[in-house]
Amino acid sequence: MGPTLAHRVRTEAHAVWLAIRDPRTPLHARLFGVLVAAYALSPIDLIPDFIPVIGLLDDAVLIPLGVWLFEKMIPAALFAEHRARAEAETQRPVSVAGIAIIVAIWAGVAWLGYTLIATSGYN
Repeated sequence: MGPTLAHRVRTEAHAVWLAIRDPRTPLHARLFGVLVAAYALSPIDLIPDFIPVIGLLDDAVLIPLGVWLFEKMIPAALFAEHRARAEAETQRPVSVAGIAIIVAIWAGVAWLGYTLIATSGYN
């Protein structure tokens, strides 16, 4: 089974992000690439995702279109290099210890918040 659309979009957006930070990328492409990467990585969409069908359409159309246009602005070999790096970085193993630490921190913050509210006298 091949990569999902979501995985492909994340990988392509990551490749754009890597390319705009590369000094070999022309300035006009960098400026456009910033827009593409910012939109792809932003939690705010033009059309909210909760709207059936149309909400996911912007992610499935606008981001690939932006990546395609960006790809036309830079040398093919340069983007292929960044695409390969982005793909390799998505294959890195997930750190279970790192996840456990983050979950423990959030649990501690939640417990602290609960304790402060419970002992404040505003029950």
